[in-house]
Amino acid sequence: MEPRSRSFYVLSVFFALFMLFLYGPTLTIGILSFQGEGGGLTFPMRGTSLHWFRELFEQQAVGDIWGSFRRSFILGLMVMVTTVVVSIMGGLAFRKKFPGSTILFYLIITALVIPSILISLGVGLMFSQAGWTVHWSTSGFGAQLTWTLPFGLLIMFAVFNRFNKSYEEAARDQGATAWQTIRHVVLPIIAPSLLGVALFGFTLSYDEFARTLLTSGSRNTLPLEIYGMTTNVTTPVLYALGTLTTIFSLLVIGTFIVITLGLARKRAKAGSDAGKGMV
Repeated sequence: MEPRSRSFYVLSVFFALFMLFLYGPTLTIGILSFQGEGGGLTFPMRGTSLHWFRELFEQQAVGDIWGSFRRSFILGLMVMVTTVVVSIMGGLAFRKKFPGSTILFYLIITALVIPSILISLGVGLMFSQAGWTVHWSTSGFGAQLTWTLPFGLLIMFAVFNRFNKSYEEAARDQGATAWQTIRHVVLPIIAPSLLGVALFGFTLSYDEFARTLLTSGSRNTLPLEIYGMTTNVTTPVLYALGTLTTIFSLLVIGTFIVITLGLARKRAKAGSDAGKGMV
């Protein structure tokens, strides 16, 4: 067996340090959330317990943890569904050139490079000047779409650039209408990519802080609530909340991965059955 080169070990150490830098803070918070009842916000730990997790489900003197979680979850679902629908429509529209398509494309990309806090400020001012109520489900929803839609559209552009149009042509040759072709041919083929867009939409919305800061009104989303708690909560209950929200995020990601793998197996099985039928 050929010995490893020195560069392999150097890169391995660099990768290990990178992973520690990336996940070290999350692991630290997870460990400190199991502090004993008399524990504080730093090491050394004073015993271990689930006390601070139980505290989360008690009446809190400060903040509205579960209300903000519910708002973030609902907002994430709203953004996810809208991002998926608009991304599909945009991807289909951009398959053919139309007047102004290039300008529209660059306008979409521009939303990614504008500082998030400026978008939040602009949307908040627009609602205030128009006399509309600033609320997480309206202004907050619109501000977050400026973040999720460009990602969803870029994914759809890449998907449709690689899409084999012969599938659609075969469906039309069999007498399928345009809607039947999209529903029974296009959507099943791009379903794994749509799950990726949905995951992007939900997680980007669920974790978004800057674009929601000035557009959520009087009701905080979870990131804003956690930020507010850092100024007045001095117990590991904050770490327990961080641990639970991290676990929730991982469960969401895991669910999407399982669904994607299930779709991949289903497609592979369908292809295998079709091959056997031809034989």
